[in-house]
Amino acid sequence: MEETTNSLSESLGSTDQQLDDRKKAILHSIVSEHIETAQPVGSAHVLQSSGLKVSPATIRNEMAHLEEEGYLVQPHTSAGRIPTDKGYRFFVDHLDSPQRVGQESMEEVRSFFERTHGELEQMFKETSRMLSTLTHYAALVMVPAKTSCVVKSIQLVQIMERVAILIVVLSDGSIEKHTLTLGEIVDDNEISEANTILRRVFCGLRRGDTSVAEPVGTRKIDNIVRQVHAIMSNPQVDSTGESLFVQGASRMAEAFDAVETVRSVLTILEQQILVVNLIRSVIEQDKLTVAIGQEHGVALLAQCSVVVAPYRVGTEEKGIVGVLGPTRMDYQNAMAAVLAVGDELEARLS
Repeated sequence: MEETTNSLSESLGSTDQQLDDRKKAILHSIVSEHIETAQPVGSAHVLQSSGLKVSPATIRNEMAHLEEEGYLVQPHTSAGRIPTDKGYRFFVDHLDSPQRVGQESMEEVRSFFERTHGELEQMFKETSRMLSTLTHYAALVMVPAKTSCVVKSIQLVQIMERVAILIVVLSDGSIEKHTLTLGEIVDDNEISEANTILRRVFCGLRRGDTSVAEPVGTRKIDNIVRQVHAIMSNPQVDSTGESLFVQGASRMAEAFDAVETVRSVLTILEQQILVVNLIRSVIEQDKLTVAIGQEHGVALLAQCSVVVAPYRVGTEEKGIVGVLGPTRMDYQNAMAAVLAVGDELEARLS
């Protein structure tokens, strides 16, 4: 995956305006401290943490200017400042790149995928749980619909004189099984000949995008191929659209004080189609993407940010992995974790 962040600056207007080095240092100090403490940040802390050799009055003046420019807001009189969406956006766009998780976390991710085997659905579920543990936010893993996957292997296995099992392996690693009732008794040679035709016709095609096999002149084999074609040409068979795996939703309750905000976030996370639409609307192709607060356009999640990145399934299709957390999320860790998990998931599926 390409490690490029998408600033989404257009949605906020002027986040690309120039700040001098002193304002940048002050803003970085305030954002970092607020992410860690969730409390308004005062000038005394900024003076101590920023390393600036200026007077407290100068710090206060610069904070006031940053507030006027829309990067900070003062929640109430005599309190310190907290970042706005615009302040977070400037912070994210000026993080050092590329992002890398710590060695211990990276070893944890690699170890997870080395020991993960079995059904893909369970692996996706466990992947989202692992990402939530790494970031302490709700984690999302979206899997492409089977109809967009390529047929990698197809095999007919006879289990009774007039019954066979069709086994289809798709490019995302998933396996379909279908039972065929044969109109007539077929022997091993006829099954072998049918398999040769099925491989020639279906392998390499997208699921649901098939051509009709030419008759081979043998009634039994033609009947088998027609049955298989009916199954493979139906995009609805064993296909329920994009699948979404969400873990760590309960962690969102720890991120907000307002009960109504928690309720809104959990309500959204329970509706798969809304989350899928949200992810699809913010992500840019082949890019790590960060949507902060109102940038993603979902009013009920205005106090949340989304970090998502694509991972490749097979040769072309892409799934998405990401996290949803409060706007004061630890962006550097979240971005690094999403990239690391996406890369390892992609390698595992390859």
